[in-house]
Formats: sequence, C-alpha cells, structure tokens
Amino acid sequence: MDLKGKSVLVTGGGTGMGRGIALAFAQEGCRVAVSGRRSEKLGETASLWTGEPAILCCTADVTNRKSVERLFAWASATLGPLDILVLSAGSNIRHRSMAEIDPGDWDRMLQINATGAFNCIHAALPRMRERRAGLIINISSVAGKRASLLSGVAYNASKFAATALGTSVGLEEGNNGIRVTNIYPGEVNTPILDERPQPVSEEHRARILQPEDIALAAVMIARLPPRAHIPELVIKPTHQPYA
Repeated sequence: MDLKGKSVLVTGGGTGMGRGIALAFAQEGCRVAVSGRRSEKLGETASLWTGEPAILCCTADVTNRKSVERLFAWASATLGPLDILVLSAGSNIRHRSMAEIDPGDWDRMLQINATGAFNCIHAALPRMRERRAGLIINISSVAGKRASLLSGVAYNASKFAATALGTSVGLEEGNNGIRVTNIYPGEVNTPILDERPQPVSEEHRARILQPEDIALAAVMIARLPPRAHIPELVIKPTHQPYA
C-alpha cells in the first residue's frame, strides 16, 4: 500500500526508535509529527529530514492527560485525520533490581511505559472510530513477553502492561477497522542503553539492532492493506537468545 500522504504521529520521536520511525515514514511521503518532552530533541529529529513535507514537532508529556489531549487536538488541526499512531515513548532506570529500586522510580516507569501508552490510545481511538480506520503501532519490548534480569523489575512489569494494553485494544477495536500491532524489540542501540547498570561498549552497540531496523518493520506493517493485521512482531539481534 502506498503510504504517501498518510498522517503519522510518533510519540517519543525525539530520539532512538521514535526518531528512526519518524524519518522512515517521512521517506515514504507521509505527513509526520513527532512529540516528546524535550523540544530540542524533537527539533533535531525534524532537522534530519530535508524533504517535503517537513516533520512537525509538538512537545507533550504522555503521562499528563491534559498534555495528551492538547497533543491530539493539535495533531487533528495540523495533520488532519490521524492514520497511524506510533507509541515509542519509553524509559528505564539504572537501579532496576527489586533490592535496589526506589518506589518512586517504579511509579515513574509505569506512568511512562504503560499509562503513557494508555493515555495516547484513549485519545486517539474516538477519532479513529469516527473514520472506522486507523493503525496503532505499540512499541513494547521482548521484556514485555519474557521478563529478564537485565531489563529490571519495573521495566518488565511496565512492558507486560503495555503488551496487554495493545492486545486488548486490538481485540476490542478490530470490528471498527482499527488495527493494533505490538512490536517487541530486543536490544536496540538507543539512548536508553545509557541507563544500563554496566556501561555498554561501542562494539556491543554496533552488534545489536539499530533504530532503522525497527523503522523498517513499522513501515512494513503500515504498508499492509486494511484487511491484513499483524497483532505481534518480535524483532531481535541475530545473536540474542529468544527462548
């Protein structure tokens, strides 16, 4: 399916996978907007695309429902009817084991990774239901299917919640023409690696997935005709175990 002219909103679009996905959809000729908390990072993403139409930016905090409503009102006014929503806002913490975690960090992780996705889907669905069409790409994690020591207790829990959210909404909204795809990336070279308890080497960063790999998967999903739905997609580095 030709994506030219489709409207796309990417949360967490200032860095990492969100940035890569935004640039990939821009290359397809889509009308793309990115949101995030840091306007300077959003501007960096926009500046990396020199084609037309330009990538638009809107600061927003996905954990704040009023901020999310303003974001979607802005997107409706600026992009028009939303065709594709990509949920890529996410975070992790350095002290992530149960023995070390600060309860406040637990709250923050659930708010960003799970409630943030809920807030955006909740705001998008009424607009998509009116048109009986829409695609939501929910960036979860392999940690949202298989809990790991490396990811940490709060990240695992928040991504399991995000996984269940995407699956549930997909079940509920399929008859309304709305498709939801959970993507489960393994290790990806993004700024979230800076929060690892142990530093990540440049050699390791080069060996794992890159943001453009996830972007190619997102575009592939979006290119499918409305009759076709991919509920889940696992994508991981070749060397990373998945068992």
